[in-house]
Amino acid sequence: MPDYAQRRNTMVDTQVRPNDVTRYPVIAAMLQVPRECFVPESRREIAYAGENIDLGHGRVLLEPRSLAKLIDALALENDDLVMDLGCCYGYSAVVLAQMAQAVVAVEQDATMAEKAERLLTEQGVDNVVVVRAPLAEGAPAQGPYDAILVNGAIEQLPDAIADQLREGGRIAALWHDDRRGAGLGVARLGHKIDGRINWRYAFNAFAPILPGMERIREFTL
Repeated sequence: MPDYAQRRNTMVDTQVRPNDVTRYPVIAAMLQVPRECFVPESRREIAYAGENIDLGHGRVLLEPRSLAKLIDALALENDDLVMDLGCCYGYSAVVLAQMAQAVVAVEQDATMAEKAERLLTEQGVDNVVVVRAPLAEGAPAQGPYDAILVNGAIEQLPDAIADQLREGGRIAALWHDDRRGAGLGVARLGHKIDGRINWRYAFNAFAPILPGMERIREFTL
């Protein structure tokens, strides 16, 4: 039987620590949460690989490096309310739950949302609630949020999501950039100041574009 605990240690030592992830709570959470439980059984063998893991339906579990760096950039406090947008099977939500007071995990895929709820129960996580809703709508009833993690790439951030971020709050997302070529993008950290999100570059990364996060393209003759 695979030694997943050893694979977690190796993941952190080779993919997380060397990539400027310095906040101990992030490292501790990545060491503790069993990543292999949050992927389909057929993907468990590659659960700790340094790549996005295909979960089907155009969705992925973000590679350890990208996820850790996004969470590290959010600088979470233990009294934060966090929205995990596009939680898939719930891995990122459980990692966030180790650092925040509460996490609202939003997932629009019914099968993924149901599996996430079951896995959260199995893992004994009691400070995460799964909300099934379109990703572009988020979960306004539970907000506003101190921090938002976007679990995938976006071409634009819907106003509905921006509105759910508290003044002074932080949001981390991967931005698809077709000007840079196929498969390229950048991670950015945003701060909400005076009602407006100001973004800054964080690092290069790539993931598929989340449903509802596509840029509206105008039709021209």
